[in-house]
Amino acid sequence: MTHKVLVTGLSGLIGSILRTELERVCEVSALNRSAVEGVPTTQADIANEDAMRPAFNGIDTVIHLAAKAGGRHPWPDLHTTNFVETYNVLKLAQESKCSRFIFASSGATVTGYETIEPYQSIVKGYYSNVSEDFVRIDHKQPVWSSGLYGSTKIWGEAISRNFADSSEMSVFCVRIGYVNRENKPQKNRDWATWCSQRDVVNALMACVTKTHPEKFTTFFVTSNNKWGYRDLTHANHTVGFTPIDAAENYRESN
Repeated sequence: MTHKVLVTGLSGLIGSILRTELERVCEVSALNRSAVEGVPTTQADIANEDAMRPAFNGIDTVIHLAAKAGGRHPWPDLHTTNFVETYNVLKLAQESKCSRFIFASSGATVTGYETIEPYQSIVKGYYSNVSEDFVRIDHKQPVWSSGLYGSTKIWGEAISRNFADSSEMSVFCVRIGYVNRENKPQKNRDWATWCSQRDVVNALMACVTKTHPEKFTTFFVTSNNKWGYRDLTHANHTVGFTPIDAAENYRESN
């Protein structure tokens, strides 16, 4: 039986690079404001529950990538996209008996730690201030956002947990690092938080193809960065994700 996957935000950066790998093993459709060429697309405002409902017919897995990302967006935009739309997508996935939901969360859920040591020195590139055995942040440590965007992702994880607990869906909350179009580190903080396009695709595909998944899980995804402060152990234990790329490989050419 063909595995049917619905992706919100398929036309975005991560959706665009994920599409090719998804199409190798799944039947892919999109829920998008604009049409996605070559992919069956339900064009709808994701805040409009009735307009988006047909997209979920017969879907096995939902990958929810659509979001307003970063600190430049005003609260009304963040509220509509990251709160209302996330709730609507979860609700319709549950009603449609989807078996798996993958929520694109963010490392922004823990950027508050960057205001204290040793993480402050790490993201500023002051490595001489950092012990080689510094403690990395893992999924068990309290969330700590430094802004509204990260706070919306914390809420997204919380409501995802609620839907996992009240339905048959398995839910993955993937705290994705800094993925950029240049596909390489650009500034000091990137050496700690960067995630290559190949690594984010591999992590999401691991969620799609995982047999017997946990009912609910949260984990970080970055590349294998020497100065990465987010622990990747749980990602490996949960879905078998091991990063291929590393920020340090670009150090000389940056």
